[in-house]
Amino acid sequence: MFQGTHEILIFSCFLIFILMMLALDLGVFNKRSHALSFREALAWTIVWVGISLLFYLLIRFFGYQLHNLNDIEGIKANVFKYHHPIKVDGLSFEAAIDLYNHNLALEYLTGYLIEYSLSVDNIFVIIMIFLSFNIPSRYYHKVLFWGILGAIIMRFIFIFAASVLIQRFEGILYIFGGFLIIIGVKMGWGFFTKKEEDKIDPHNHPFVRLISRYFPVSADDKGSRFWIRENGKFYITPLLIVLLMIEFFDVIFAVDSVPAVFSVTRDPFIVFFSNIFAILGLRSLFFLVNNVMDLFHYLKLGLAFLLTYVGIKMIVQLAFELPVSSQRSLMIIISILAIFILLSIIFPKKKEVAG
Repeated sequence: MFQGTHEILIFSCFLIFILMMLALDLGVFNKRSHALSFREALAWTIVWVGISLLFYLLIRFFGYQLHNLNDIEGIKANVFKYHHPIKVDGLSFEAAIDLYNHNLALEYLTGYLIEYSLSVDNIFVIIMIFLSFNIPSRYYHKVLFWGILGAIIMRFIFIFAASVLIQRFEGILYIFGGFLIIIGVKMGWGFFTKKEEDKIDPHNHPFVRLISRYFPVSADDKGSRFWIRENGKFYITPLLIVLLMIEFFDVIFAVDSVPAVFSVTRDPFIVFFSNIFAILGLRSLFFLVNNVMDLFHYLKLGLAFLLTYVGIKMIVQLAFELPVSSQRSLMIIISILAIFILLSIIFPKKKEVAG
């Protein structure tokens, strides 16, 4: 998984930076439990997107340092190992480094855009969970904070395990691609048939019943606490169940989004970095979407097209060895999202008239 101490050091520094940002967010800027207003959510969204773009610039100029590439042979070996759609034969070391960094940065940006876009669908489910359990909006931020921390750990396991599988069994990409196409078609079909997502029953959901079987659940509102001890007995609160359900659904969404990013790059570090920065912006995006969720109603159809495209791209690249440049992939994905956002603005969702 890690090739030498250099990669371990780089990765450790990245994790330390992420933990520091999370600690700063919860411990300094959001010590008080409250629901973010639209203005606050917009400001934090801009902050997290800005940090993600700064990381893009870091990769653009110093991406070769990630795998400690110090000569032209090392670059060639890395390009071959991770199937980067570039050729460095005949280039000087400086030119090869510049081309490699440029491609790596585009792969990161494309992966980030895919993951960030797919997060919107995840947000709709999270909103539904909060509403089903009648969780006060002032506790949303705390639950999402710990949910994101757990998501980082699970994405690390998922991404690097998938990378090992791809390195050993390249044919698994056919499964990934086919799965993405099926999910994309199903999502698109659901949009046209106006099939609504099943509402979550906070009492009869299988996940809730499983948790309740092993841990007694407090029926009363215990504020922002995840567990309590009363009369010498340990209880978990509904807030903890909500947190565990968000983690559960994040794993399900990771099965969609992680293979989608692997269609762009096979470098597990770039997949992880793009995933984590998208996840870090999830909380602010949640409050933003929660305020304007009816504005971009065609975006779900756009995500269906996006998943279908990356699934087809993954299979075609593997079957016919037809690499698609990182720049072209980025432009196609931006175009797909822009078209469906524009459609949402041109054809706004009709308000339901109470009968």
